[in-house]
Amino acid sequence: MDYEIIVVGGGHAGCEASLASARKGHKTLLITGNIQNIADMPCNPSIGGSAKGIVVREIDALGGEMGRNADKSLLQIKMLNNAKGPAVQALRCQADKITYPKEMLKTLKNTKNLDIMEDLVKELIVENNKVKGVLLESGSKIYASCVILTTGTYMKADILVGSKRTRQGPHGEKPSNYLSDNLAQLGFKIIRLKTGTPQRIEKASINYTNLKLEPGDDKYYTFSFDNKIYYDKDKQVPCYLTYTTPKTHEIIKENLHKASMYGGLDDIKGIGPRYCPSIEDKVVRFSDKERHQLFLEPESIYYDDIYVQGFSTSMPHDIQEQMVHSLPGLETAKILKYAYAIEYDAIYPTQLKQSLETKKIENLFTAGQINGTSGYEEAACQGLMAGINASLKLEGKEPLILKRNEAYIGVLIDDLVTKGIRDPYRLLTSRAEYRLLLRSDNADLRLSEIGYKLGLLSEERYEKLNKKKMQIKNLYDYLKTTKITPKKETNDILEKIHTSPIKDGIKLYDLLKRPEVSIDKIKLFTPLDYDDEILEQVDINIKYEGYIKKAEEEAMKMLTYENKPIPEDIDYYKIHNLASEAKQKLTEVKPTSLGQALRISGVNPADISILSIYLKKEYHK
Repeated sequence: MDYEIIVVGGGHAGCEASLASARKGHKTLLITGNIQNIADMPCNPSIGGSAKGIVVREIDALGGEMGRNADKSLLQIKMLNNAKGPAVQALRCQADKITYPKEMLKTLKNTKNLDIMEDLVKELIVENNKVKGVLLESGSKIYASCVILTTGTYMKADILVGSKRTRQGPHGEKPSNYLSDNLAQLGFKIIRLKTGTPQRIEKASINYTNLKLEPGDDKYYTFSFDNKIYYDKDKQVPCYLTYTTPKTHEIIKENLHKASMYGGLDDIKGIGPRYCPSIEDKVVRFSDKERHQLFLEPESIYYDDIYVQGFSTSMPHDIQEQMVHSLPGLETAKILKYAYAIEYDAIYPTQLKQSLETKKIENLFTAGQINGTSGYEEAACQGLMAGINASLKLEGKEPLILKRNEAYIGVLIDDLVTKGIRDPYRLLTSRAEYRLLLRSDNADLRLSEIGYKLGLLSEERYEKLNKKKMQIKNLYDYLKTTKITPKKETNDILEKIHTSPIKDGIKLYDLLKRPEVSIDKIKLFTPLDYDDEILEQVDINIKYEGYIKKAEEEAMKMLTYENKPIPEDIDYYKIHNLASEAKQKLTEVKPTSLGQALRISGVNPADISILSIYLKKEYHK
């Protein structure tokens, strides 16, 4: 049984990888331990969030599936940071844990060139440092030109609760017990990571009287640029806010030694996520805080589980009971599922090229939590890129490498392969130096041309993109050329919207640059028959024109370094005056350009200067 591409793992990375390769016309096999757990959401019942929501829109702009699937299954949606600037605004939705995987599985089953198999991979078949296929735990061998590993948290997965360690994956699933040993034998550096999940509470056992209601936004939003609405904004499922109490903190401190990570188990090697810590971590690390906020989030309309966001723990069950009952609104709550931590194997990501192909084994790609990331969105975007680049490799084409000024996806992958990780990587807006360019509103304008050329975006979507570009240009030109004059009725309107009157004629473009004048206020002077997304795009581009131009100039300066390649055969230990740490780090990462070398931890500007001079002398004679 032969395929062109085998994808191992049916989580968010595996779904995007297999869909991308199949849609590009390559015979693809998705191997998963349990077909019913495809696109599962074992932790938070949400898609998007700060920075992550922008990634979902980028996935959609490139032709991926996560955004469309989130739109089909959302229970509630919000635009985060609405009161702040456009650079940090991002969508976040509560997704239905039943509908989301069901819809994704339906999409996978209806995709040409894609087969799904239920089994676990034991080993890779490798010849002359090139992957040839996989050996299954059932004993079968399946051959392929490329293999993409998207194993999530399943490699040697252990569930941790108090002093108990159980070898199993999320939901009690059978873990992958052999694959990480095989990767180690092939020369990969394997690391141990940890993450966790909180309790699930019976909805009817919660007292909502004094909890703060957290409704969805009173405006329609979609992750996908298809803009198809599948929900009623007036019937969104509510979330609620509560807080830990001094009693909660007291219980945690008194029983800290019983938590897996604080003495319950003495053989834990995995490092937990810095930006999504357990509640015991929060209490220890932020001991000055009197309380921590917790969100009560619905998991599905088909069952009564409420997810306690922010309350993950590895405490024993009896202590969890005390902790939960110390929370306002949860005094008599019934726990349907206890919290746990999970420890698992991953590979150190500096062993990857920027295409997500491994450096050690040709045609072997990895994506998702196996690369040390956290979160569904980070996994999905890596899966999409791995599926694209495995396909391009088969086609004899150059890989798609998104730059840091082009996409958050580019930032994420560059951070992983260049800087490595200490704990599970979480994407943040602060990681993107050009975040004003990488906004939620313009992901299609940045990336859909690429998605279309790859063959992942339909002709209809491409025509829609070109129409949007034309409308933006037309509105921009109209505002640049249309003036209002200092008539009494004009100045009366200006006074009503709390901006200065005019003494001379002023272009609408210049009027819009005033902080207190939004594009909606321009409609008071002239009709603007455009969709909201066109108006928003022009409003942002004009208001932030100076900042955007500065960011673009800075990005162009950095591209001069990105465009200076470093040969693969370079021996850094032959370069005199290069610091010892720089030699070691450069040899490990094997940067492809001076720009990437500049971002390696432990390589300073002086090292880059020495390296630049050496390259000119030895390679550009």
